Amino acid sequence: MITHNLGFPRIGVKRELKRAIESYWKSELTEEELRSKTKDLRKQNWQLQKENGIDLVPVGDFSLYDQMLDMTTTLGAVPKRFGSKGETVEINTYFDMARGKGSAGAMEMTKWFDTNYHYIVPEFESNQTFKLSSEKIFEEVKEAIDEGYQAKPVLVGPLTYLFLGKETEEGFNRFEHLNQILKVYEEILTRLKDSCEWIQLDEPILVLDLGKKVKEYFKEAYEKLTKAAGQMKILLATYFGELGSNEDLALSLPVKGLHLDLVRAPEQLDSVLKNIDSDKILSLGVVNGRNIWKTNLATSISTVKKATEEIGKERIMIAPSCSLLHVPVDLDEETALNPEIKNWMAFAKQKCKELQIIRDSVLGGDTSVELKANENALKSRKESPLVTNKSVQEKLQNISKEMLTRKSPFPERIKKQNENLKLPLLPTTTIGSFPQTKEIRKVRSEFKKGKIVEEDYKDSMKSFIKEVVDKQEELSLDVLVHGEPERNDMVEYFGEQLSGYCFTKNGWVQSYGTRCVKPPVLFGDVIRPESMTVNWIKYAQSLTDKPMKGMLTGPVTILCWSFVRDDQPRSVTCKQIALALREEVKDLEEAGIKITQVDEPAIREGLPLRKKDWKDYLQWAIDCFRLTTSGVKDETQIHTHMCYSEFNDIIEWIAKMDADVISIEASRSKMELLKAFQDFRYPNEIGPGVYDIHSPRIPSKEEIKDLIKKAIEVIPLKNLWVNPDCGLKTRNWEEVIPSLRNMVEAARELRKAVNQL
Repeated sequence: MITHNLGFPRIGVKRELKRAIESYWKSELTEEELRSKTKDLRKQNWQLQKENGIDLVPVGDFSLYDQMLDMTTTLGAVPKRFGSKGETVEINTYFDMARGKGSAGAMEMTKWFDTNYHYIVPEFESNQTFKLSSEKIFEEVKEAIDEGYQAKPVLVGPLTYLFLGKETEEGFNRFEHLNQILKVYEEILTRLKDSCEWIQLDEPILVLDLGKKVKEYFKEAYEKLTKAAGQMKILLATYFGELGSNEDLALSLPVKGLHLDLVRAPEQLDSVLKNIDSDKILSLGVVNGRNIWKTNLATSISTVKKATEEIGKERIMIAPSCSLLHVPVDLDEETALNPEIKNWMAFAKQKCKELQIIRDSVLGGDTSVELKANENALKSRKESPLVTNKSVQEKLQNISKEMLTRKSPFPERIKKQNENLKLPLLPTTTIGSFPQTKEIRKVRSEFKKGKIVEEDYKDSMKSFIKEVVDKQEELSLDVLVHGEPERNDMVEYFGEQLSGYCFTKNGWVQSYGTRCVKPPVLFGDVIRPESMTVNWIKYAQSLTDKPMKGMLTGPVTILCWSFVRDDQPRSVTCKQIALALREEVKDLEEAGIKITQVDEPAIREGLPLRKKDWKDYLQWAIDCFRLTTSGVKDETQIHTHMCYSEFNDIIEWIAKMDADVISIEASRSKMELLKAFQDFRYPNEIGPGVYDIHSPRIPSKEEIKDLIKKAIEVIPLKNLWVNPDCGLKTRNWEEVIPSLRNMVEAARELRKAVNQL
């Protein structure tokens, strides 16, 4: 019974990959030095997995930026604007596609299914050609074999790659390229078939609602790929949900193995066991690859035993539910965690060990000590007084429909807000954060380590806030923000001030590229002991006569971007967070703050993958936002922000949030996302992003004007705001100042032109 892994965290325990790549971008490392460091990191990952019981180690899951971008590079599918002409796509071209360069805007980025990981969206046009343009997978397989590991190459499957891409040409269907793309995949398989027993092709779109044509493409594609693979066995990997209506298709494909996510969808096992062909191997995903709680080993062992009794142990492989990309590397590094809570957790390394225990137990090995320890940990968590707070439970029971509704409808509110705020046409603002400089991070770090006293810390933060306010005044922005210097992360900051949370030191996971986040761990009932932002925002407002936005992260985003408890429905946990934030919103209003922004970039991310499950989720998610924001007066303007989301399918629900102003990412897609708001005739105000903050490029004034003009074509002028795509935390001042200056001047010139008509 083979244990294997679908993928491993690539960033390193202490974000070694992030530091190496960013050093390369700054020309502090040569390409050769970067490749040497990443090679060492891959070896460490393989060794760690092998030492903890993984038989087949994944190879090719390691990426300098993103696995979808890796596939784009491998296929030679580089958009023309990046000028790649060689046989091999160079490393700088690779990074240019992700980050943009000069006049070449970066490729679009969006969420990987319902995770907080972002992938680079492939682009397709009619006259495109494809050829093998990277040796990455072959080099890494050779590395692993030379080091003595049993390598299992991992690639994004061709149907998932195409399905998750986009056409850049109206009227063109990207699936017309399938045969060309398959030829490259066939070449890859042909070159690997003598080196490896297994190859993993990830086709997670098999857990989505698929049309008839896509299903036909699957059959055509895998007939060809199986022939190319020869004696090498293809493992078709599905995850994040159930096969459902695609089960017959998945079982009919001529592959040797099929992986199931039995954490997200344990109910699918019975049907698959009943219908799977007698020559197929079944991979059981019985350890959660997306959360940090210990596996209930008894339950997983029971599941595996059931499968072995049905089809035989020789036809069973066991693995995590999905790639371990979504969890931190090693719990052993967390020496400061509360020992009781730490005992409830497992990171990537520990999850590999759990698979070994499950396998050994099923095969009759003596795992009594490990199983008893697991049983005790699960019991400790269930019975711990740290988990439950009576007052929170009482507040949940007292939520009423009235608490979910603003006093007056938007048309009445906006009149009062306009009188109160006195903003010009095309008001300019930013999304919230400003550059987190080394000085800011140093002060926060020293305060956490006790090297400076609280009074000195607060004085430093106030000086940073004043600097940001002064800069915004100089730029003539209309609505200001305090810059968030006190915040390490938009979720972690709030988690630190809410009961029911704990925090790791090295619990990093990749969000996109070199952007890593350290999700807080939500283990118990949530309550707000005291105000979290009021003093900072109130101070910032005292420095200016212009409106200052209160800045909060919304309940759904705090939920989705935490490692959330799995012992109660997510909706219940979200309502607890919303009740805590509701108190904060009201406190900001009482402090004289006229605008409060409640960011919900994860609303779309949390959407179930099957449409049949959407309504239930959207109802409680929107209710939680409204519970947070509906306790204020009509005069208080509520903003929300969403980024890297497709809105077409859920625009009606976005409108039900009833935010006075919504800001969205729109620059990379050239305002394509606004079509949903136009078709629906979205009634409230909108701020489409006109400055792509995920790229180091400085957009010109004319470029920004063109984007605003495109927005004016689809959104009523009186409803339009001008702002960047997202917060500016990750950028530097040298990029931010000229970009915002261009943005403000573009808005001012268009405002003047409109007023002269």
